[in-house]
Amino acid sequence: MSLTAIEKAQVIQEYQTKADDTGSPEVQVAVLTSKINRLTDHFKTHKHDNNSRRGLLRMISHRRKLLRYLRAADINRYRELIKRLGLRGA
Repeated sequence: MSLTAIEKAQVIQEYQTKADDTGSPEVQVAVLTSKINRLTDHFKTHKHDNNSRRGLLRMISHRRKLLRYLRAADINRYRELIKRLGLRGA
């Protein structure tokens, strides 16, 4: 259910703001979004997996906090990230 190292490296490379960037809010949100999407697909076949559902809710909460921070810090970076990830119908 989790991302492989290769998939995670691809997501990081796509969303990094500069070379060797793994901790910017953009990268963190992109990695969390990938994990959330994968878990969402998992729940289509495993409806009663409540332990994983709790982890999913924690990831969603963490992503929401990171997006809130990014919106407060730089609204343009926030809007671009939302558009690139396809979140919130933007």
